[in-house]
Amino acid sequence: MDRRHFIASAAGAAALAGAGLKPAAAIAQDQPKKEAVLKLASQDGRIPGGNLAEKVRKLQDWGGVGLEVGGGGLPGRVKEIKDALRGTNVKMAAICAGFRGVPISHDPEIRKQAIESSKEILTAAGELESTGMIIVPAFNGQTELNNKEGRKILLEEVLPQLGDHAVKCGTRVLLEPLNRGECFFLRLLADAAAICRDAKHPGVCMMGDFYHMCIEETSDCGAFLSAGKYCHHVHLASRARNLPGQDDRSFVDGFRGLKMIGYQDYCSLECGCKGDPNVEIPKSFRLLEQQWAEAKI
Repeated sequence: MDRRHFIASAAGAAALAGAGLKPAAAIAQDQPKKEAVLKLASQDGRIPGGNLAEKVRKLQDWGGVGLEVGGGGLPGRVKEIKDALRGTNVKMAAICAGFRGVPISHDPEIRKQAIESSKEILTAAGELESTGMIIVPAFNGQTELNNKEGRKILLEEVLPQLGDHAVKCGTRVLLEPLNRGECFFLRLLADAAAICRDAKHPGVCMMGDFYHMCIEETSDCGAFLSAGKYCHHVHLASRARNLPGQDDRSFVDGFRGLKMIGYQDYCSLECGCKGDPNVEIPKSFRLLEQQWAEAKI
């Protein structure tokens, strides 16, 4: 009997219970009971077009319902973005970083810069009714703190301030796990969920990125189950960080996990494109819809 069938068996369930653990089905039952939805979105830079309004119209025509933009200069773009979204069924998805500084820098002044610039972006994100602002605590080479020190700074100094400001603005902070080639701190969705749990703050949540997950996670479904209620955004990309469908990367297992947690937020393209995006993005969206349908629970 393999591990998967052992866990599903009565004996496996009893053994897990005795160890204080739960099988996936039981974990899923602990999650929100809403039926999950696939809300396709894209970063604005991925969509061809002469201006943002043209990009939004294309996104809508292709079946997208969410727009993700970068946080750099966001306060000055609020009117442009609102105007582009007006009269469409496309809403604001996540805001991708754009802050200055490093949230878990060893230098208090650099941490302060990250906090204050993030607050500016969160204010604009709230005006746009965004699901949240994506934050990477530190990339490789940006801090001299170790994991324990970085986590302490994040929980005691950074997240309380950003979480409070996010809630005040009607949005969230979204921690993003990356892969080991880009960061040493925060690589698994379970680790991000544990930080959210320990932060105990409604403004502190997280996201998952299929590209990074392909490198770091042993199971897409298991990763999203570990994220649970804290997951409020997803990045879509193939194994080589191109459009979904442009290599052998499957999204079925991950989509199954999203369905099991009752996921309600956006799944957004953050990737390259081989070929004409006017042809390839609609094709990718159709593939994702097909794989969502295949993800049975």
